[in-house]
Amino acid sequence: MSQFQTLKSDLTQSRIVDSNAVSIHDGEIAVRIESYAFTANNVTYGVAGDTIGYWKFFPAENNAENKWGCIPMWGFAEITHSKLEGLSVGERLFGYFPAADSLILSPIKVSDQSFSDGKEHRKELPPVYNNYVRLNGDQNYDSSMDAVRALLFPLHITAFCLCDSLAEDSYLDASQVIIVSASSKTAIGLAQGLADAENSPKVVGLTSASNSKFVESLGCYDEVISYDELSNVDYSAGSVMVDMAGNREILGTLHRGLGDNMLKCLTVGMTHWDNETTAEDALGQAMLRDRTEFFFAPAHIQKRIGDWGHDGYAEKTNSFMTARALQSKDWMQVKEISGLENFTSTYEEVVAGKINPNEGIIVNLKDA
Repeated sequence: MSQFQTLKSDLTQSRIVDSNAVSIHDGEIAVRIESYAFTANNVTYGVAGDTIGYWKFFPAENNAENKWGCIPMWGFAEITHSKLEGLSVGERLFGYFPAADSLILSPIKVSDQSFSDGKEHRKELPPVYNNYVRLNGDQNYDSSMDAVRALLFPLHITAFCLCDSLAEDSYLDASQVIIVSASSKTAIGLAQGLADAENSPKVVGLTSASNSKFVESLGCYDEVISYDELSNVDYSAGSVMVDMAGNREILGTLHRGLGDNMLKCLTVGMTHWDNETTAEDALGQAMLRDRTEFFFAPAHIQKRIGDWGHDGYAEKTNSFMTARALQSKDWMQVKEISGLENFTSTYEEVVAGKINPNEGIIVNLKDA
């Protein structure tokens, strides 16, 4: 087995580890990972690996000192061995996988549509990440949409949850929603969802100067402002902020400028993951932490499944996701990488923030 690993203390460092294949036991299946998507969202998984538990999903091989971790990815796999009746060799799955060429799963709660992995180390982790879709039982499955599904499903589920949460709170009566890192794929899904929603506030996208034209071309933001023009933000308007970047300096500037007009700041991602607050960082210290909270989509998903039931939740999310997938054809270009070795350089570019916002990266292991 080959496994791509990241140094937990420094996400810029990575390695590929080869280990011997492990035999499966009764009740288990072995899968060959065909492909997976890699986005800035996966970088967030690494940044929050310890605090939220993302390192726990797929233990790193040859890791006696526990310094290395496997960042989870969303992708597709095929069953190669099975010791569980009802799950057959050749069946394809969609779900949460390591950046590796294979994985052993212990399916529980098996239905025609899906199952969960019952491995002991995953039992306390969010259920949404332990669920695997059986593509044979997915009536809406379209193989031509595999890349879009892997790239946008996890991001736009978060976007749906954000839209739903903001609407449930009546947008806190804000006049504007300010989205930081407006070029990120989750941000785009959120802005598109807000543009479709009734009675939603003005949507302001903040992005780098180099990405401004791209963000403006999307047509889902009412206003686009670059980070070097933050003085153009309307600080007199009641505002909800949704932060995909985690840049303390930018947040500090906005929080200080808005003051009491900053009604809430939802922190979602960490595209600027290496930007830390220091004692000398006056702008970072200006953040209004009592009105800032981390938005954890899996918790909102479980809440809505409880409110609406599985069918009701699926109906609402499928409608949202279908609309976003169709819109993605206008702006997203899929870039395919072959094999873990070639993924290494692309990984470094994404971690360094050097990837074009209109690119969607798919790592293909099937033909590598």
